[in-house]
Amino acid sequence: MSAVPTWRLQPGQTLQYRQWDGECVLYNDLSGDTHLLGDAAIEILLALRQGPATRDALAAVLDAEFDIDPAELGPETDHLLQHLERLHLVDCAAC
Repeated sequence: MSAVPTWRLQPGQTLQYRQWDGECVLYNDLSGDTHLLGDAAIEILLALRQGPATRDALAAVLDAEFDIDPAELGPETDHLLQHLERLHLVDCAAC
């Protein structure tokens, strides 16, 4: 039986951010970079602040907060997670 991939915040991220009008500026504690993110990305990060979560659990967070076409929910979640991983804000265990 294979493990279900679980996403988490990069250790050391404190999620220092400011949010307004559908956008968010977030400071990356580890790289010193500042990122401009959309509301959906910050919702994923805030959910991961509570602890590691699967892609499906994170998709459920997005589904509860935003009006996303059910057919696009999975691909949108994957896209956001990959983007956040490229920014070194999250990582995936057992991926």
